[in-house]
Amino acid sequence: MNISIGCDHAGYQLKNDIIQYLSELDYTIYDYGTGTAESVDYPDYAHAVVGSLIEEETEKAILICGTGNGICMTANKWRDVRAALCWNTEIAKLARQHNNSNILCLPARFLTTEQALEIVKVFFSTEFEGGRHQRRVEKINPTFN
Repeated sequence: MNISIGCDHAGYQLKNDIIQYLSELDYTIYDYGTGTAESVDYPDYAHAVVGSLIEEETEKAILICGTGNGICMTANKWRDVRAALCWNTEIAKLARQHNNSNILCLPARFLTTEQALEIVKVFFSTEFEGGRHQRRVEKINPTFN
């Protein structure tokens, strides 16, 4: 699976830890930055990651900022993006099973590396259940504007 990943300065170290973990599991990772712990603007990285998903270069993505909120809000402005802010494995599992989430958003300042890696593992190993959930997911992006 191809996965894009991006973060702001608060998520820089966690992003690197996740890249190492996923690389060992034979995922192909597209790193959209940031490449530093210096202060940057999270929307720049969220838009780059979402662009790779929309252009179908990657199947799923991970976004990381301090709280996970800003980067998640930015990603969810895009059509057909279902970015989920996950701070534990149960929420990550349900985001995939019930919402068919295609972007995992993580709050770097509120997770240990070990917690984050468990969340990543669950997110990427959980399948969408479909069924009654499919109808609901289809209503997220209505065809009218």
